[in-house]
Amino acid sequence: MRALRIAFWGIVAICLVILGLANRGMVTLRLLPEGLSGLFGITPDITMPLYAVVLIGVALGLLIGFVWEWLREYRHRSVARKRAREVNRLEREVDRLRHEKHEGQDDVLALVDRPATPARS
Repeated sequence: MRALRIAFWGIVAICLVILGLANRGMVTLRLLPEGLSGLFGITPDITMPLYAVVLIGVALGLLIGFVWEWLREYRHRSVARKRAREVNRLEREVDRLRHEKHEGQDDVLALVDRPATPARS
């Protein structure tokens, strides 16, 4: 499995290098259209290679997607956290009740009377 993962990321790296070599031409990115930039008197633009524009666009898309998904799943994580706390509380209560039931008895009889606990995984 590890070799498959390394091979996959190696192929991705080779594809990115080929993409970069094929798209070395410089492009100008403008924040505002020319009509608006002339109106405001500022021209916020940057010149960079085309492959950088493509890679930055993909990275921003992934980042926005991850953040969106994380925010969307907040409700599910919150419910899971509440249920885990409730399970822990109930397990502590069961342990407390078991000890109270056998309090004052002989230790050997309490061990014999206690039900077998299943192995936790």
